[in-house]
Amino acid sequence: MAKAPAKKAKSNKTIKAADKPWLKSYPPGVNAEIGPLAHPSLGALFADVCERYAENPAFTCLGKTVSYRDLLAQSNSVSAWLIQKGLQKGDRVAIMMPNLLQYPAVLIGILRAGCVVVNVNPLYTPRELEHQLKDSDAKAIFILENFASTLQAVIAKTAIKHAVVTAMGDMVGGLKGGIINFVVRRVKKMVPAWSLPGHVSFNTVLATSGNFTSPDTGPDDLAFLQYTGGTTGVSKGAALSNANVLANVAQNAEWMNPLNKGAGLPERAIYICALPLYHIFALTINAIMGMQSGAHNVLIPNPRDIPGFVKELKNWKFNVFPGLNTLFAGLMANEDFRKLDFSALMLTFGGGMAVQQPVAEAWKDLTGCVISEGYGLSETSPVATANRLDATEFSGTIGMPMPSTEISIRDDDGKVLPLGEVGEICIKGPQVMTGYWNRPDETANVMTKDGFFKSGDMGFMDKNGIIKIVDRKKDMILVSGFNVYPNEIEEVAAGHPGILEAAAVGVDDERSGEVVKLYVVKTDPTVTEQDVKDWCAKGLTNYKRPKHIEFRDDLPKTNVGKILRRELRDK
Repeated sequence: MAKAPAKKAKSNKTIKAADKPWLKSYPPGVNAEIGPLAHPSLGALFADVCERYAENPAFTCLGKTVSYRDLLAQSNSVSAWLIQKGLQKGDRVAIMMPNLLQYPAVLIGILRAGCVVVNVNPLYTPRELEHQLKDSDAKAIFILENFASTLQAVIAKTAIKHAVVTAMGDMVGGLKGGIINFVVRRVKKMVPAWSLPGHVSFNTVLATSGNFTSPDTGPDDLAFLQYTGGTTGVSKGAALSNANVLANVAQNAEWMNPLNKGAGLPERAIYICALPLYHIFALTINAIMGMQSGAHNVLIPNPRDIPGFVKELKNWKFNVFPGLNTLFAGLMANEDFRKLDFSALMLTFGGGMAVQQPVAEAWKDLTGCVISEGYGLSETSPVATANRLDATEFSGTIGMPMPSTEISIRDDDGKVLPLGEVGEICIKGPQVMTGYWNRPDETANVMTKDGFFKSGDMGFMDKNGIIKIVDRKKDMILVSGFNVYPNEIEEVAAGHPGILEAAAVGVDDERSGEVVKLYVVKTDPTVTEQDVKDWCAKGLTNYKRPKHIEFRDDLPKTNVGKILRRELRDK
């Protein structure tokens, strides 16, 4: 039986208002603290908004729009099916699909059944998927058929009892949905052969009567296991409670108060959802925050297809655009994107990775909208800091702590540093995870005795409470907003029979911020750069794979034999 995640330490002291310099930088209309949560759980929130905004369009994808009323009915069927299959409150259920109409229906259905969502990157290799399913002890999975062969390779080694398989066009329905499925399967050949005996089709689940009794789910119950990398190379599940995520939604809503009290977003604001919903940034900003206000999300299944993405954007006068540096840069390089009407764009959120100053300036010149950069992690549900939304220029900082959030800059001994001095950014607030799933030791390593989460990022706070990141304490590599941890890359590389040892570091890349460079000491002189890349491709999803290989006779090490990645990176 899985152990409950370790609880974070309780704070024994309250920082005085005088010790919160950021409060004087808050815009008018933003309170320093959020009030009591309006709902006991995310399931209750979703049921409420689906009824309140029943007639509003909720999501559009592949030319099909579903209303909040439709979404409630679809999610009811998912909840009822899970409960009929014997899943209990707290059981983990995985979702492995890109941005499709199926995703929000499944997300809400899982949460309203009292279960815990385990988001899985659909591009994971069998090795990566097996670890996540086994670590979470997931009992069921909803998966797009394009990735079913990956599940087939590992399902026998996991606790999965129920596999629900869907196709791209299932929720589009009718002739158009059939055409989409035919093209994906037969023309583009995007669905490798697969076999999952006993699997259920998603349409069968949707046909289930939506009558069910929702379990009594409260704020302290888990809602998500959001997997992140680890310094040990082991991917860990950040255990996020209903209260964690609801608090972050409330914090973001409070931050948007000045906007809403001014001209405000339209009653049916249009959000562009290009970032994957399995990533905590889009999950919170698009799926949860957007829905809370009755917004209309336009789902983009494949944002890498820039021409196709821009073609879809032509159909909308969009108001809110969450993105990351690589996406902004890629879009602006497209001539058709530059011709779009940006008159309705009111908010551009930048997250996931650092937004580069030239990209931010070009975005403002083109769209007239300043990129508002924020900062957070999976462990903080995710937003911990943000820039003012009324800013007229890109700041190049991560802004100031969100309401009900404290940021403390500390040295290696945990001592609080004076303003202006560089140290580790430590975060405290209701959005900080309950702990790492089944890893109390790892949880203890990242939590201070007074309840702050140690982010691993190095930065300083100025006299106005504005925070600037200057470096990362960990060896983590940030590729297009996704965390990549060197130990995992090195472990896979070291499995090659012709490799003695390897060291992975991040190097600058114009498109993705950073990419992986792998330094290799080989025992077999015939091993080539391509051999190493092909080997790594078998065990690592695309963004983790080394893009540069350098062979060396030896690697720099400490006197106890630890590889000095920083020395390699500095060179």
